[in-house]
Amino acid sequence: MSDLTVVPRGSAVRFSVRVQPRAARTAIEGVHAGTLKVRLTAPPVDGAANEALVELLADRLGVPKRAVVIVGGASARTKVVEVDGVDVARVRLLTGGR
Repeated sequence: MSDLTVVPRGSAVRFSVRVQPRAARTAIEGVHAGTLKVRLTAPPVDGAANEALVELLADRLGVPKRAVVIVGGASARTKVVEVDGVDVARVRLLTGGR
């Protein structure tokens, strides 16, 4: 387990997310090598997993879905996400403060 790498960018932050689609349950599983690990029940078909990821992060961070944007790796398991309106400390709370 390591610290989540979060990069501030103006009023937003960016961080990497490793997604496991078609999981038994949707959950944030922790951090590995600076990347947030997330399990999603949604399949990786027609953007369903990406939409589920956006919904999960928006809900957990308390921001509207439009504030969460996948800026890299939309078709890959490892994605770069930008969230507007939150700070580094708020994002790190997703993992229990690690």
